[in-house]
Amino acid sequence: MKVNILDIKGKPSGQIELPEVFSHPVRSDIVKRSFLAIESSLRQAYGSDPMAGKRTSAHYHGRRRVKFSMIMTNHARIPRLHGGAPHLSYRARRVPQSVKGRRAHPPKAMKNWVQKINNKENMLALKSVFAATASQEYIQKRGHLANGLTFPLIIKDDLQSLKKTKDVLELLINLGLDKELERIKEKKVRAGKGKRRGRKYKRKVGPILIIGEDKGLAKAGKNISGVDVRVINDLTVKDLAPGAEPGRLAIYSQSAIKKIEGFVNGSV
Repeated sequence: MKVNILDIKGKPSGQIELPEVFSHPVRSDIVKRSFLAIESSLRQAYGSDPMAGKRTSAHYHGRRRVKFSMIMTNHARIPRLHGGAPHLSYRARRVPQSVKGRRAHPPKAMKNWVQKINNKENMLALKSVFAATASQEYIQKRGHLANGLTFPLIIKDDLQSLKKTKDVLELLINLGLDKELERIKEKKVRAGKGKRRGRKYKRKVGPILIIGEDKGLAKAGKNISGVDVRVINDLTVKDLAPGAEPGRLAIYSQSAIKKIEGFVNGSV
């Protein structure tokens, strides 16, 4: 299938044959597996001190008719402190049900949170997210406002040489994405405890610019909220399917289209 190549002004300036990957069936279940595998590798381990609640001299006396014997007394047979003032003796320690005792099943810092995924499944997920960028249905399902456009959007390699943020904004407006830019400006306050954990605000995810080589575009596009710039060789499923939902609005450079087949087949 052939699609138009657009120039910086958004005008057609030729055609290009789309790679086969854009006609691949979209497997949302595999995309989610790959997304969760990436997210799990970024998760920070956490856990309590393994010795928490165990740094005590409390112990249990099980012999009869000896000093401090705890048999035949009105006490539960659990580790207790011994000696000291009468009102401080026989205080329970160490066990979970006691004051200052250990936790029954604490989180353990040595737990491995990483989820593994097969290479073939990961490649299938990549093909699926690329195919979703050419589907009007998936793009609208994600909430992007880009009616009347033909996907995927492919721009001449002049795109890669843009060095100013205002030029990138002008390009997006020329492509008819002015409503999309308004949508991604919205900033909401997060509900819940995340407000006091360094993630107070939530923002919309907008278009992603995929290029074959960075000649200044990455720096020019980083100041636009919701817009990302990625070199084709650095792409992951997370970039094209934020939140494990395929169908992100993608804008490709001409050279990126030529490298896609080699990238998804692992030869680039």
